[in-house]
Amino acid sequence: MNEQLNPDKILQTGLAFWASKTLLSAVEIGLFSELSRGPESLERLAGRLGLHPRSARDFLDALVALGFLTRTDDGYSNTPETDLFLDRNKLSYLGGILEMANHRLYPFWSNLTEALRTGQPQNEAKSGGPGLFEILYADPSRLKEFLAAMSGISHGANMKIARTFPWKNYHTFVDVGTAQGDLAAQIVLANPHLRGEGFDLPEVAPIFEEYIEVLGVKDRLTFVPGSFFTHDIPPAEVILMGHILHDWDLPTKKMLIRKAFDALPTGGSLVVYEAIIDDDRSKNAFGLMMSLNMLIETSGGFDYTGADCIEWMRDAGFSSTWVEPLVGPDSMVVGIK
Repeated sequence: MNEQLNPDKILQTGLAFWASKTLLSAVEIGLFSELSRGPESLERLAGRLGLHPRSARDFLDALVALGFLTRTDDGYSNTPETDLFLDRNKLSYLGGILEMANHRLYPFWSNLTEALRTGQPQNEAKSGGPGLFEILYADPSRLKEFLAAMSGISHGANMKIARTFPWKNYHTFVDVGTAQGDLAAQIVLANPHLRGEGFDLPEVAPIFEEYIEVLGVKDRLTFVPGSFFTHDIPPAEVILMGHILHDWDLPTKKMLIRKAFDALPTGGSLVVYEAIIDDDRSKNAFGLMMSLNMLIETSGGFDYTGADCIEWMRDAGFSSTWVEPLVGPDSMVVGIK
């Protein structure tokens, strides 16, 4: 055996679901929210969470070894990161995406091999049931979990867009597929001169209204009910689509970009953002695996490179385009009409 080679990365990746499910279960049972009040002993924590004596110590110590908890003589505590991002009582909570991963994505991904061979979704549609969005929007509790998940995975990028895009040149915007409205809320929080609209299906309205009221921006944001398949996108100086285009096949992607172009005035901007794949398709593993997730969850969705999106924007008529990194795997593609 070549002494310069070792199987560590192969084993760590092949068994990565061990660590993943350990974290997902901790989120599911509310461990990090429980510890937000301070350190707890093994016995008290196990009792409050209903953990069996056989499993409790190994489970909690595994989370210590993984870097998600600390342990001292006072007991177990959150790390600064888990305290900020995985306590359900904080606005910074991003565990919604992990809750959805646990309840929904984790079981479906066990069928990835079949998806790779058939090109077909592996969710409810596999057995003839309705598609992803029909399932989510038919159940208010499931819809709320999904929209919270979208806020969680998008929050860092939303804050970056709110602070770095040249908003001083504009006064109005529309967030297409607004979900809870976190992107719209972050934009008006950082730019008091702006007024915006969140455009989404009518079922989203009460969740949007509740969220923006908590953030104190209800006076500057309006919800507009509608479907971007059957309605025009409301006109504004800036139109944003966050984690939208990757849900759909290529003709639908191009149709949505064209609808945005038609709704913009001359000089207006379209901002598309998600886990944009690097043009070389060799670095943004998250974006590439997100595209595999679209394979599992949708009939035609896929993620794409910045160059792909720029080509579609130019085909629609946008005259100036660029790609700008945001946070983590996310980037935005901007087109100027």
